[in-house]
Amino acid sequence: MLATSFLTFFWSLLVIFFMVVYFLILFRVIVDLFRRHDASGWKKAAWVLFILVFPFVSVFAYLIVNGQHMGERDMAQIAQAQQQLDQHVREVSAASSADEIAKAHALLDKGAITQAEFDQIKAKALA
Repeated sequence: MLATSFLTFFWSLLVIFFMVVYFLILFRVIVDLFRRHDASGWKKAAWVLFILVFPFVSVFAYLIVNGQHMGERDMAQIAQAQQQLDQHVREVSAASSADEIAKAHALLDKGAITQAEFDQIKAKALA
């Protein structure tokens, strides 16, 4: 009796695990399908219809046919996001460095810091 309930629980856990894995793959395929710029709307509609009619076979067929290209699109998107982040960081840090130098120059004009301290702040801001 106890072994049967354990096996039932284990089987249910295994089924739920594979359902979750399948849905993760399904969502990944659908996102990749609509992210593609090289496929026409009719081709995308055909894939969606194929996924609805033959859910398991179509998802794995899409992975076999477009699996390598999915990775390439992911890498291109990651590289583009990294470029945008780098550009933003450069813009923000340049403005921040200029502000810091301007503040230090104002302090130098007021006599609050010496020329040597100003040079240190400037070198640190430009580094």
